[in-house]
Order: sequence, then structure tokens, then C-alpha cells
Amino acid sequence: MDDPVALEQARTIARLVPRLIRKLTGPDDGLVAKLPLAQLRVCAILYGGPRRMSSLSRELGVSLSALTQIADRLESARWVRRVAHGSDRRVRYLQLTECGENLMRLREDARVRRTLAVVERLSPKAREEATAALETLMNACTAIHGEDAADEAAEAMGSSVFISKAHS
Repeated sequence: MDDPVALEQARTIARLVPRLIRKLTGPDDGLVAKLPLAQLRVCAILYGGPRRMSSLSRELGVSLSALTQIADRLESARWVRRVAHGSDRRVRYLQLTECGENLMRLREDARVRRTLAVVERLSPKAREEATAALETLMNACTAIHGEDAADEAAEAMGSSVFISKAHS
């Protein structure tokens, strides 16, 4: 780190981003209050579309057996279902049920409303600048870590308000 200005800017961004995310994504008005964080993370990822169990376990950084337990609980609650893919019945995908999709859509809508309340307090120019700054940061993250890593980081922070593959 040769550039002290860049280092200080990195510290500021690293300090502000988690606080911003917490404020924008705050409580979901009880929509997912009963879901443990691990189960919520699975549902948030699946909101972008079905995933292979093996790749989902890698994305989450958990063992396949731990993911299986999470999937069992979500399946019992009727939020997700396991589906076979193609001719190889050993390959299992996890996908949201209609009920799970509705829950995640309500959650996203609540987050957008929270963000809109903040954005409406900004001038049109400030909105454009804030959006451009976030897109620039995400592009830099993608350039360093790749698309999947950037999406995983965004999901881990709960920022699907900014980046949503689902239903866009």
C-alpha cells in the first residue's frame, strides 16, 4: 500500500458499506423473522434461480452435508424443493417453491421501499452519482474477483437491492 490516500479511502468505504447495507436492508417487517440466517442465505441465492446442491455448498462455504440439513429444513417448511436435472438423477438442484418465491419477492419489495425512502431524499444528480459509484465499485470487485465472487459478496451482505438477477 504505497498510496496513503487510497488506503484511507479504502478504510472509509470498508467502514461505511456494512453500515449502509444494514440501514437499507434492515428488518424485513417480520417476513423472514423465523428463518435462521443460513436458511435465508440459501433462499436469497435461490431467488436468482435453481442451483446444484454441490455448487450451492461451495458458494456458501459449507459442507454438502451441512447444506443437506439446511435444505431438509427448508423443504419441510415448503420453501424449497429438490429436483433432478436431465438424465442424471444423481445431480440434484435446489429451487424455491412458489411459496419461497413469494416470500423472497415480498422481502425484496420491502427492501426496495426502504431504499426508495432514502433515495427520494437525494437530488436527481446525487441519485445518479450514488448509483454510478456503486456500479463502479461492483465493476472493480468483479474485475478482481470475478462475477460469481462479486455476486456472492453482494448476497452475503444482503445487497440484492442493488444487484438482483431474479426477475429483472
